[in-house]
Amino acid sequence: MIKNHQQYQHQSPLILPLVLFSLIILMLTTGCRKDVDIEKYVKDGYLPEGLSSLPRGDLVTKNIVVDGQTRRYAIYIPKELGKSACPLIFELHGGGISIEDMTGESGHKTPYKFWMNLADIEKFIVVYPEGLNGVYGKPTWNDCRANAIVSSKANDVHFINVLIDEISSRYKIDPSRIYVSGTSNGGLMALRLAVELSNKIAAVAAVSASMPDKSKCKQPVNPISVLFMNGTRDNHLPYNGGTISNPPNHDYGTVNSTEHSVQIWVHFDQADTVPVIYSFPDRDKKDKSTVISYRYPGGLEDTEVVLYKVMGGGHAAPSILERYSWLFEKYFGKQNHDIEMAWEVWKFFKDKYRATPVFHAGPSTQPHGQH
Repeated sequence: MIKNHQQYQHQSPLILPLVLFSLIILMLTTGCRKDVDIEKYVKDGYLPEGLSSLPRGDLVTKNIVVDGQTRRYAIYIPKELGKSACPLIFELHGGGISIEDMTGESGHKTPYKFWMNLADIEKFIVVYPEGLNGVYGKPTWNDCRANAIVSSKANDVHFINVLIDEISSRYKIDPSRIYVSGTSNGGLMALRLAVELSNKIAAVAAVSASMPDKSKCKQPVNPISVLFMNGTRDNHLPYNGGTISNPPNHDYGTVNSTEHSVQIWVHFDQADTVPVIYSFPDRDKKDKSTVISYRYPGGLEDTEVVLYKVMGGGHAAPSILERYSWLFEKYFGKQNHDIEMAWEVWKFFKDKYRATPVFHAGPSTQPHGQH
């Protein structure tokens, strides 16, 4: 049973946070879902059975004081978790998004709520942390962008580290199977955690995000598996790199291209340089988008790097079941409906284990694109 402990109220942002999902646009994503032959997707392996059911466990929003500030997070515990140590998943929101938007409690379309269904199916705990307000008065993450001024100044690496310790003290968590997924600003934050918290995290997934080319973060330390899932027609975080936002706004900083971001981690993990390529079937031709995956296995300590290249896709997490409105797509580009983001990310996560937390220098590289 989902417990809503916070009353959600809509508030208009001070400015439209263009690279990051804004509440204004989220309010446009409540349209009806198109008819989807769910059984066909399940039969063909593109959806797990039970993903579209209502979650059976408990979702509770909590407060915790970190660095003298009250921070919010929601935690979902499946009813039948079992006695064995379980994985722990963090799902990080985009800029301007609240916990309630992520879990679906606000009534908006959200592919991120399916992490709770997957927790029921696969037996893990999922946490939705919330960032502190940025310059436009909505939740943000303090990622590695050195030339951006829109996010909060909070020590979010410490926040996630504290949450890992807090949740591990209360539940039987497998310390080698802790994962972080995030979209947009949340994806950039997931990449920061890959750099600075690899002693605790086994793998990260960055959706609609890439490595900043001007970074305030340190070099990576331990090998870690990384997944990118980016649209080639993302009009807010450009696939080919450059200034973020639409129109480009230097307040949001700059990023490397997706392809270069992938190569940064391929070289650091010393993974195979020739990818294994797979083209997903074009199950929905109306979305004007297709997906090709590029897998670079064979990295140090069984790490791998994966790119889901969403051909024609915009600044949106792909989803079969939660389809954004035409008005959303007008602002953020096309949403792909051939894959389900959370399911693809979990399949990437589930066989990844944290590397031995020792110093790893890796080959000579500039992991943030600084030259």
